[in-house]
Amino acid sequence: MPGCFKKTLFALASLISFVSFILIVVAMGTPKWMTGKILCKTGADLVNATDPELVKFIGEIYYGLFRGGKIRQCGLGGRRSKFTIFPHMVKKLNTGLHVMIIMFLCVAISFSLVSFGFCILNAIKVPYRAINGPAGACLWNFLAGGFVVLAVTSFMAAVKLHHLTERIANFRENLFRFVILEEHFEDCFWICVASATAHAVNLLLIAISGIHFPKIKTKTEEVNVTAEDIMY
Repeated sequence: MPGCFKKTLFALASLISFVSFILIVVAMGTPKWMTGKILCKTGADLVNATDPELVKFIGEIYYGLFRGGKIRQCGLGGRRSKFTIFPHMVKKLNTGLHVMIIMFLCVAISFSLVSFGFCILNAIKVPYRAINGPAGACLWNFLAGGFVVLAVTSFMAAVKLHHLTERIANFRENLFRFVILEEHFEDCFWICVASATAHAVNLLLIAISGIHFPKIKTKTEEVNVTAEDIMY
């Protein structure tokens, strides 16, 4: 049986793995990975709008991995609309990269659950096989965190290098062209970053569990037996 200290560390690591699993699931299902402000450039150019008048042509956009929405401002008031990435819009985006982001997160979800199981196993008993012990728990945590990092990095590449926000903003816009004024990574993106950080913390906890702390030995007093003690 593992010691109390080791049990506590692996129990904490299993909790962190499960929390990481929940965080990734929530992030994937929430349409708030990115928000931004979009300018209806066509409308602004038609009326030669100056700085004070540009407010009437600045709308908003938000989106996640599967859906989103925007407010179009083209001089005639705001028009709200919602959209889904699949199945139509993905054809206009970098399909391979977008699907890779989703696949990376799905794999990370699986490895998070495996990591949870391995940490529970190590908290209950000492496995006979080394791969089922701390080494295995380290492996699954490393893979889970690594795939989350790949997903986050790929999403950043899609936004910054492939102009994801601009492509989504101009989807099925035949008359107007929108340009991006501002864009910000939102809570769901940072939730994924927190998930990767959680697995890094798990690696640290597992490493600490393998440290053998020196035991404190108490010095026993030597008992001197004399002839008088024997008589009594």
